[in-house]
Amino acid sequence: MIEVENIHKSFGDTHVLKGISTVFEDGKTNLIIGQSGSGKTVFLKCLLGLFEPEEGQICYNGQFYSELSRSERRDLRQEMGMVFQGSALFDSMTVEGNVMFPLGMFTNQSKAEMQDRVDFVLERVNLIDAHKKFPSEISGGMQKRVAIARAIVMNPKYLFCDEPNSGLDPKTAILIDNLIQEITKEYNITTVINTHDMNSVMEIGEKIIFLKDGIKAWEGTNKEIFKTDNEAVTNFVYSSELFKKVRQMYIEERN
Repeated sequence: MIEVENIHKSFGDTHVLKGISTVFEDGKTNLIIGQSGSGKTVFLKCLLGLFEPEEGQICYNGQFYSELSRSERRDLRQEMGMVFQGSALFDSMTVEGNVMFPLGMFTNQSKAEMQDRVDFVLERVNLIDAHKKFPSEISGGMQKRVAIARAIVMNPKYLFCDEPNSGLDPKTAILIDNLIQEITKEYNITTVINTHDMNSVMEIGEKIIFLKDGIKAWEGTNKEIFKTDNEAVTNFVYSSELFKKVRQMYIEERN
């Protein structure tokens, strides 16, 4: 669980995050949505410990980040997995090498132990025959699955995903969403996803935080978002005809 208490973050005279408070629960897919410039990326980087708020607290399973020593912060970061927007795979390494990289960097496991773990997570993301391929030899969807395998290879307590469906076709994006949700529940991970993808909101938005101008303007579930009268949310979510139709269906069902 991650508890966020009234955090503020500024860069010079620009006040980016303005008193955000929320809770991200274990075993749930928690989504952060909002327009470009709303503060989503800065918020995610604060959760990762890359930025430290000037005010407020972030608490990880009872540990306040601001009270941790340097070594304790390093240990906490090793409990975090990250799926980057562009996958961020090493082009010169095979799929196997990319997934094994964190184990070689942060553990004292033997080569055999690392290999067993890599084999396990690649099988978990349905990549059983891709070990020796290079990123350039596999599809974008497969690259995202490699990125997810690398993110979970260290058995993280926290999984952060920055636009995991960016650049993917709708069918592949749904597969990635489902995979992230399955892994979240299977390992009881606290998963936080930064996304613009409204299909992700519909499919896996068990908890949604909507940011507007650095403020938490709304929070709720993917069921509640279709019923809200919050104008900022409806203007963002129902900017397409498809979602206007979905909202109308919910209104008709409620009536």
